[in-house]
Amino acid sequence: MKKQDITFGIHAVEAVLKHSPERVIELWILQGRDDQRLTPILEAAAEYGVSVQQASRKVLDDKSGSGQHQGVIARVKAVKQLNDNDLATLVEKTETPFLLILDGVTDPHNLGACLRNADAAGVHGVIVPRDNSVGLTPTVSKVACGAAEVVPLFQVTNLARTMKSLQEKGVWIVGAAGEADSDLYKTDLKGSLAIAMGAEDKGLRRLTRESCDSIASIPMSGSVSSLNVSVASGICLFEAVRQRLS
Repeated sequence: MKKQDITFGIHAVEAVLKHSPERVIELWILQGRDDQRLTPILEAAAEYGVSVQQASRKVLDDKSGSGQHQGVIARVKAVKQLNDNDLATLVEKTETPFLLILDGVTDPHNLGACLRNADAAGVHGVIVPRDNSVGLTPTVSKVACGAAEVVPLFQVTNLARTMKSLQEKGVWIVGAAGEADSDLYKTDLKGSLAIAMGAEDKGLRRLTRESCDSIASIPMSGSVSSLNVSVASGICLFEAVRQRLS
C-alpha cells in the first residue's frame, strides 16, 4: 500500500470522514480500544457504510510507518492534486484572496503546522512548488489536525511565474526575511495578499524573494537568529488578520 493512500490520527481521520467521506475506503482501529474519542469516528463510519477492522498495535505501526496513529488509520482514495489552473480559478472567484506561499519547506511537520495556522487564520489557499517541497503526506495530515482537508494546497510548477500571475490578478505579495529593513507590524497587510515564507535554514530563494512586492521582518529581541517556519508563518498570518479586522 502506498503511504499517500492512508490517513492516521484522530483529528485527521475525523476530518476526512466529515469533509470527504467518499474518499474513505476502510478504517483500522486499535484492537481493544473503546473510548469516547473514537465514538464520532465510528458513528461517521457507520453512517457512510465504511468498513471498520480491529488490528494490533504492531499492524497499525507498520501501516502508518510510525507510532503516532493514535489507534486509528483510514485507507483513503488519493486526493486530487491542485495546480496552477486550480489556483487561478480560486483567485478569480475570491473577492479578497488571502494566501500563504511556502518556498522550499520539505519537513512534513512544518507543512502540517503551517496548514493548521492557515486554517485558523482563514487563508484561502497554501501554495508550494512542486519540486523541492513536501506535498500532502500522512504525516502532514496528522500534524495539520484536519486542516489538510479544508485548506487547499496548490503545487505549482514554477513558483516565480505563479507569483507574477498572482500579481497580475491584483494580489500583493509580501515576503518574510530576517534581514529586511521593513518591520512586519508597519507593513500594510490588508487587501488581496499573499505572504511568502522560506524554509527555516535557507529562507526565501533568490528568485522568490525578487518576485515579492515587498519584504518585511519579524522584530526579534532575543538571542535566536530565526524562528521555525510554522511559528513565523503564524505570526505573519495573524498580524494580517489583525490588520484586516481593524
